[in-house]
Amino acid sequence: MSKNILLVGGSTGIGYETAKRLQNDYNVIVASRKKGDLAELNVTHHEFNVLEDDISNLDLPDQLDGLLYLPGTINLKPFKMMRSNVFEDDMKINFLKLVDTTQALLDKLKASDQASIVYISTVAVQTGMPFHTSVAAAKGAIEGFARSLAAEYAPNFRVNVIAPSLTNTPLADKLLGNDKKKEKMDARHPLKRVAEAADIAEMTTYLLTDKSSWMTGQVIGLDGGMSSLNIS
Repeated sequence: MSKNILLVGGSTGIGYETAKRLQNDYNVIVASRKKGDLAELNVTHHEFNVLEDDISNLDLPDQLDGLLYLPGTINLKPFKMMRSNVFEDDMKINFLKLVDTTQALLDKLKASDQASIVYISTVAVQTGMPFHTSVAAAKGAIEGFARSLAAEYAPNFRVNVIAPSLTNTPLADKLLGNDKKKEKMDARHPLKRVAEAADIAEMTTYLLTDKSSWMTGQVIGLDGGMSSLNIS
């Protein structure tokens, strides 16, 4: 029997690339606002807005063997321009709705022999960067939550986090919208390019499957060397 893997959000970008890699060997379910490019893949799609809808109302299998939560924000502004509502909004979509989603699916995840949960953080949690106060705070909450959740539910299910740097997806259009911007962002990385969605999807796919069965409670820096290499 094929294992069931649920992707929340991500009908494009990382979600699409992950679904493409999993579709032949797993029962892939995507819950997102739009079906988008997923129409060409062998996946089940549910229309779902994480800020408005209750995932418990979706027709999902009784057992989930994998969960990838993708909704997020890139809200980069000087701290002096931010009010508490900005932090609240970023915290809601990045972290609080992640918590709600995980809790609502807990029984389905526990029904698996050993489910795998994957969350997305950011390099800006480990490496301080200007204008990242709000998103770094929200993503930092994910990292602490994931480690505690992994400890509480081991060995029933595994929990890991990917912390990428800037990735070329629709979410990053404002930062990578033209060649000049992209060249500038490419140059900031030791590997001299920003990530493509496929780069991150290779890791999400690995973590969601049994190939990573000896890995839990980890935050994996997938950032082109930005967090660990100083090349000038």
